[in-house]
Amino acid sequence: MTPRSAKLFVPSCVLGLALAACGGGGEGGGEAGASGSGGASGAAGQVGTAGMTGAGGKTGVGGMTGVGGVTGTGGAGGAGGANTSDPLVGWAAQGCTVASVTTTTGGGTTTATAVTTLGALNSAAAGTAAKVIQFSGSLSGTLTVGSNKTIIGAPGAKITGHISLDHSSNVILQNFTVVGLNCSDVPSNGDCQDGADAITVNGSSHHIWIDHLDVSDGSDGNLDVTDASDCVTISWTKFHYSTSRVAGYTGEVHHFSNLVGADDAATGDTGHLRITWHHDWWADHVVERQPRVRFGQNHIFNNLWTSSGDNYCVAAAVNSNVLVENNAFSNVKDTMDTTNYSNAATIALQRNNVFSGTAAATANKGTGVFTPPYPYTPDDASTVQAAVMAGAGPH
Repeated sequence: MTPRSAKLFVPSCVLGLALAACGGGGEGGGEAGASGSGGASGAAGQVGTAGMTGAGGKTGVGGMTGVGGVTGTGGAGGAGGANTSDPLVGWAAQGCTVASVTTTTGGGTTTATAVTTLGALNSAAAGTAAKVIQFSGSLSGTLTVGSNKTIIGAPGAKITGHISLDHSSNVILQNFTVVGLNCSDVPSNGDCQDGADAITVNGSSHHIWIDHLDVSDGSDGNLDVTDASDCVTISWTKFHYSTSRVAGYTGEVHHFSNLVGADDAATGDTGHLRITWHHDWWADHVVERQPRVRFGQNHIFNNLWTSSGDNYCVAAAVNSNVLVENNAFSNVKDTMDTTNYSNAATIALQRNNVFSGTAAATANKGTGVFTPPYPYTPDDASTVQAAVMAGAGPH
């Protein structure tokens, strides 16, 4: 599962189900979109393969009219509404049903809308109508995302502020940079945790795919998933902080990147918070929560940690069931904390990971780690660091 071309691709397959459906999630066809010639005849991307014989390529919707020809976006894009040649894998793909939704297609094969302002982006992202939205430029403020949306960044696209997915479903966020408020939203003598995340997924949101983002400087967290949200895949995404934020804050500086489950007492999260993390990169100045998991079944594979100076990487907290496999840990400590936040119901298993400048795996906990209900083929851990450093973030 190494990244393919860094070209910008736009939707072809209707579903992009894991590795097998849609012809491997739209590999191959996306490269063919150099001219943005996708269209009704199926000619999107040279021969209109729309994801290598992906079923979504019928009638040539793979190119979605090439997003109007924007930057040659014809061709296959993997899962419905997606613009990457890397397929949708994990809890957002299959094995997770909420309110009769079984997979994540975002805006599907609707004709893409191009926007250049935050107001236009918020307007397009609101509501439940299926939409594929491509934005460009550097925008500042809060983006609130509704349901059945694919939001794709053009090359260089960035949002500085906060993105909210609250009671959202069937959403794809892809190929852009998110810079949080970096504690500017709290008093200078306050705690950064009182500010906003860079991205928040809450309110029982479900079927969310976050892919090829660069997320940094969230005041509280970089990307937190809480409040019984479910069926989430976070892939090929880099998490980091631009600098150490110690100066100017008497409270907790809070370089804590990713929290799953907001509270030990939030028993309503039981049976939810199922998340797949793959090919993600925790990098500069991340100290904790890479991620920290309560209640959910979280599958963490083929990821990279280079967050030297950290307190811990993964934390298996109360009632969590965590599988950590085929990852690469470089110059970090405490690869998985199974003692400080866990309880008797916690289950955590590490296997087939590699370590460089890092102590070997800390103790597993409990028995009966879950078996992911979806197909996946993990890369050999020895190849992960190079692949993730080359492929994570916007492309």
